[in-house]
Amino acid sequence: MINPLLLPELREMLAEGNAADLAAFCTTLHPAQTADFMRGLSPQEAWEVLRHANLSTRAQVFGYFEHRMQVELIEQQDRAEVAALIAELPPDDRVDILTGVDEAIVAELLAQVPAADRRDILRLSAYPEGTAGALMTSRVVTLSESSTVRAALDELSRVAEDYETIYYLYIVDAEHRLRGLVSARRLIGAMRRPQTTLGELMETELVVARALEDRQQVARKVAQLDVLAIPVVDDEGRMLGIITHDDVIDVMLEEATQDAHQMAAVAPLEQSYLETSIFTLSWKRGIWLTLLFFFALLTAFAIGHYEKGLTGPDGVRELAWLAAFIPLVISTGGNSGNQSATLVITAMSLGHVRLRNWRRVAFRELTMGLILGSALAAIGFAIAWIFFADDWRQALVLPTTLVLVVIAGTLTGSLLPLLFKRLGLDPALMSNPFVAGIIDVVGIVIYMNAALTLPDLLR
Repeated sequence: MINPLLLPELREMLAEGNAADLAAFCTTLHPAQTADFMRGLSPQEAWEVLRHANLSTRAQVFGYFEHRMQVELIEQQDRAEVAALIAELPPDDRVDILTGVDEAIVAELLAQVPAADRRDILRLSAYPEGTAGALMTSRVVTLSESSTVRAALDELSRVAEDYETIYYLYIVDAEHRLRGLVSARRLIGAMRRPQTTLGELMETELVVARALEDRQQVARKVAQLDVLAIPVVDDEGRMLGIITHDDVIDVMLEEATQDAHQMAAVAPLEQSYLETSIFTLSWKRGIWLTLLFFFALLTAFAIGHYEKGLTGPDGVRELAWLAAFIPLVISTGGNSGNQSATLVITAMSLGHVRLRNWRRVAFRELTMGLILGSALAAIGFAIAWIFFADDWRQALVLPTTLVLVVIAGTLTGSLLPLLFKRLGLDPALMSNPFVAGIIDVVGIVIYMNAALTLPDLLR
């Protein structure tokens, strides 16, 4: 949120070259707040402010800038200064930031960062987007089983400021294979026995993430275990890095936002709503809105196909009252489908429902469709018979349709996300508007066929 009172002050300090106040501004607040107060500054102004902080603080504040601002700063500023800043950033953050930067500029910057950092950036960049390897940080404290408590504490005091987290010490062998971990809490508890080895203290029953494992699965593991970090290993069990809880939170927020957009039939936004241009928003919404429009056309064609049977001169004009219930029928089917789709997609994202559970899901939704449809059918039958229909046979058209449409809605809404998952697509693509569009057509077909055949069958 832009602070309209602070921006003029910042610009005034820049114009006056007030180094002391600018340095105080950069260091007094939390880096996230500092970055937030700088929104509204141009990239050049923001960089001039950052120059009054030391390199560590500069990197922390820079990490909280929006991605667009980060890319513009990297591309516009002196390569040597930017290279020093990138080397100071956490390994996982700098890889993400460089993703949107021009490749030629990235090559120039990599040539100026230290060789160890350059190799680390290239290694992390090689992992596919959305995997644990692309999410992890390679800065992690690793020690051997033979290290003592005293040696471990000395090592922690030496490197604490250089690592993103020191909550866990990871124990590795000579080939860097992960053997166990010792929490900082347990290490401090063993201070009275300084010669105790880490091999005696370490936990060996570990849950790990594979480098190519999907990040959503990793996020679920961290949430289930309630840990602050999870180690990432290769296929041979060698320690590659860790994924910390703050990165997991970012993943869950991003995935939740993406699912919310897709469930509303909007293509996911790459930037915030207010920063996305009107034309981009129109395009992302228009693609899916056009597709849903054609679903609605199918509904209109279905109604037109059966209209003559209800109102024509063939002896069934008395059923024309059923047209008044068309919105009720299709909305009831669509709503039941939306409920099922939302429940199943949410359960899938939490790992509570898997593909192998499809029979159980289908049975549960069929049962719920019967229960819900029957309850609504009883209400519909009473209203149709009392206020509209000439006899009970005509009145049965509405409740019969409601039962069938609700069942169709619950089964469609629950099974289509599973089908999309089986095809390798995002289940959220089978969003509420799509389920509703499908059920609209199905509901009209069921309703009109029931209207044209059921009264005759019961005579």
